Amino acid sequence: MDASFDDLNKVDAASNAKTWYVYLLECKDGSIYTGIAIDVAARFAVHCAGKGARYTRAHPPLKILASVACGDKAAALRAEIRIKKMRASAKRIYAGRLADAAST
Repeated sequence: MDASFDDLNKVDAASNAKTWYVYLLECKDGSIYTGIAIDVAARFAVHCAGKGARYTRAHPPLKILASVACGDKAAALRAEIRIKKMRASAKRIYAGRLADAAST
């Protein structure tokens, strides 16, 4: 049985009520993966277990470089798209700035 539009709207409303984050992971080959999640630590664990995105199954992650709260899912998706358009060097600089801001 298909879900009704009302059911789908309830799911969307529930997911939008939580804070979404965009995160950057450094992978074993030195590449950087960017994604979004409500719980970054839990999502990182899924990636490390080889059950996350196809990219991180082929390029296992080493560590979380940075994460930033974006408010809702739409804002996180927009931030993710902007970051994915950056060169790897710019992503590293961006992650460093986020880490510096978090430590102060």
